[in-house]
Amino acid sequence: MSGSGTTGSTASGHDIVVIGFSAGGLEPVIRLVAEFPLELPAAIFIVHHFPANSISALPGILGRAGPLPAEHAEDGEPVVPGRIYVAPPNRHMLLEAGRVHLSTGPREHNHRPAIDPLFRTAARTYADRVVGVLLSGTLDDGTDGLLAIKRHHGVAVVQDPAEALHPSMPNSAIQEVGVDHVEPVSRIAPLIVQLSREPAAHAGRTDPLAPLDPPDPAATGTRSLAGDKPPGKPSGLTCPECGGLLWESEDGGFLHYRCHVGHGYSEDSLVAGQAQRLESALWAAVRALEEKAELARHLARRTRRRGMLRSAKRFEQSIEDADRGSSEIRALLLEGVSAPPVDPADAELARRPARETSGSGRHG
Repeated sequence: MSGSGTTGSTASGHDIVVIGFSAGGLEPVIRLVAEFPLELPAAIFIVHHFPANSISALPGILGRAGPLPAEHAEDGEPVVPGRIYVAPPNRHMLLEAGRVHLSTGPREHNHRPAIDPLFRTAARTYADRVVGVLLSGTLDDGTDGLLAIKRHHGVAVVQDPAEALHPSMPNSAIQEVGVDHVEPVSRIAPLIVQLSREPAAHAGRTDPLAPLDPPDPAATGTRSLAGDKPPGKPSGLTCPECGGLLWESEDGGFLHYRCHVGHGYSEDSLVAGQAQRLESALWAAVRALEEKAELARHLARRTRRRGMLRSAKRFEQSIEDADRGSSEIRALLLEGVSAPPVDPADAELARRPARETSGSGRHG
């Protein structure tokens, strides 16, 4: 495949803009798209963390905020300048030459859609024509993707952490990536407009993708048990989602973990995923202990009615032990001891007034 031209043309500007945000990023992205001109010579792709089974009102909100049409992306549709493509819930949004691809591939950073797959595939396909923008958010999704954009000579932009409601994602990128611009939101839109009208250094890829190049893990997973192992070395840790062995790799000092089937994590998202897995295991333990207590209660009554007092006492001791264990674990859970870092972005749209989120917007 070749990355020349957004829709097969010979355009050579920075005409692919990929934007990622999480908690605290909704207001900034609205302000951002409100400043784009109608004649913007670039296609805009936006990913934000969103619950898989929810209905996203983001395209309608963005379509009303500015002059550009905004829609949920559809699999296989062409990439057209002057449009905003939003990743739908439960789908990774990936870029191929001139087209959008949606995938239900393995989650990354415990999310689908995730920011990194969009950024990676944009960089892989469009190289130095890509502008990657990272806004407010928790943890560090987007850092690996910005590393890929920089590796392919694209432009990396992050929101100034000083104004971000949740600065973790911008801070992670600043620490790990040689970002080109750290700007307040008010300056990011003019910067994107300027870059979209400036030619990229190499006018796209100089090394077109070979037909046998492996697809991004977010597209198909890795299938590494049947072929090559994931990059890096075995970590001795297991995937929070599927339990498979995680392989550890490093990119410019940034650690990344991937399992055999393709689930991907950074250090922070792995900690969050393990915390979620621990919480599930603890609730399962509470359930098992309460079921054990109920069974012992039934057997204690039965044996006592039959005059088997020694057996009844043994079952009654089991009831006491199980009740005590379940109560102690339940108390830990309710105190939040095992709770993972919270990403409030999932609820952000739900908190907006109904008049702002209802409907699908004028463009979709």
